[in-house]
Amino acid sequence: MATHVVLMRGVNVGGHNRLPMADLRSLLGTLGYTDVVTYLQSGNAVCTAAGTPEEVAAAVATGLDRELGLSVPVVARSVEQWGTLVAANPLVNLERDPKRLHVTFLDGLPDTDHLAGLAAEAGGLAPERIEVVGPDAYLHTPGGFASTRFTPSYLEKRLGRVATTRNWRTVLALADLVGVAG
Repeated sequence: MATHVVLMRGVNVGGHNRLPMADLRSLLGTLGYTDVVTYLQSGNAVCTAAGTPEEVAAAVATGLDRELGLSVPVVARSVEQWGTLVAANPLVNLERDPKRLHVTFLDGLPDTDHLAGLAAEAGGLAPERIEVVGPDAYLHTPGGFASTRFTPSYLEKRLGRVATTRNWRTVLALADLVGVAG
């Protein structure tokens, strides 16, 4: 059994994909997961579960669809992975406002051709910046996330992976929940 951070994309956004956090906690309990804690109303959970992060994400996605009729992408990270991604942020010194720094979590490693294509496009989107490190894409959006081209849908198309994004404040709050120094 290991602790995992579980992230759902597009939950409780603009009145779509309604998922009360009590229902999410109940579903995770039904899956046999323990120590379940949710953060905010946007599909963030921490739980103890057997299996790899990929297996946990797949089980949660299946459970959401089967039990609640909610078909949304789910990505998960282990505590070790969460610690690594917090420590590895190459853009953290660019911005004091954690709402202008983000991490897009991918469901796996993008291939080199996809990365090269994104790098070629990203240069033309300055002053926004993106750095992909493993399965995580770090974003600096000085104009705010609402106006960025680096949305999860955009990155999914460019990188060929399922994606969900959280601002740096949420990343650090989840790090605190799992005992990772931020």
